[in-house]
Amino acid sequence: MTLAGKSAIITGSNSGIGLGIARELARAGADVVLNSFTDRDEDHALAAEIGSEFGVSARYIKADMSKGDECRDLITQAGGCDILVNNAGIQHVAPIDEFPVEKWDAIIAINMNSTFHTMAAALPVMRERGWGRIVNIASAHGLTASPFKAAYIAAKHGVVGMSKTVALETAQEPITCNAICPGYVLTPLVEAQIPDTMREYNMSREDVVKNVMLTRQPSKEFATVEQLGSTTVFLCTDAAAQITGTTISVDGGWTAL
Repeated sequence: MTLAGKSAIITGSNSGIGLGIARELARAGADVVLNSFTDRDEDHALAAEIGSEFGVSARYIKADMSKGDECRDLITQAGGCDILVNNAGIQHVAPIDEFPVEKWDAIIAINMNSTFHTMAAALPVMRERGWGRIVNIASAHGLTASPFKAAYIAAKHGVVGMSKTVALETAQEPITCNAICPGYVLTPLVEAQIPDTMREYNMSREDVVKNVMLTRQPSKEFATVEQLGSTTVFLCTDAAAQITGTTISVDGGWTAL
């Protein structure tokens, strides 16, 4: 199914998973709005490149997902929202008794609170347009836990719960809300964790990737941003019209354990 004529907003989409999802939505014909907290020439050039490559409208809008008013203003500035993908996220690893309060606040704000604000702003627009798809990028850590990631796990569990709530609130409307729960995907966010993990376990990069990071991912392979993008596109099709309020794990079997 083509998504031509649909408008998609993807938060945290100038790199990594968000960019991969934006590209796949554009490939399917959707007009896309990319987002991050920066406002660089390369951000706008990236949107222009996607628009040119796939023959769609593509824009970049700066908005800081740690600030509720900017989350909501992103929806307003976009001028239309049929598809909302909440992907923005950050990470910090530390024992809970040593977890910096400012890191906790930032992770909860960006990874979870932004999802609340964007959904609250987008739902009236979707209702007015008579159709909507919300795809929240949670995590395998939205379904399970690991040590030293208290804020991230709390936020991602919250995203899963909010997705179920919104699905119930829109169950009799042509709007769906689901959460995708990736395992490890080799993105800048994951890359940033590798040096700390190498030091923590006194291991080489290769050993950390295979024996620490992917130890819970039975496939022993990273998921790709293209796979997550294609999963998102599927959830936006008519074939997925009765899929709502659930989680779809793209985790190489992690949550099957």
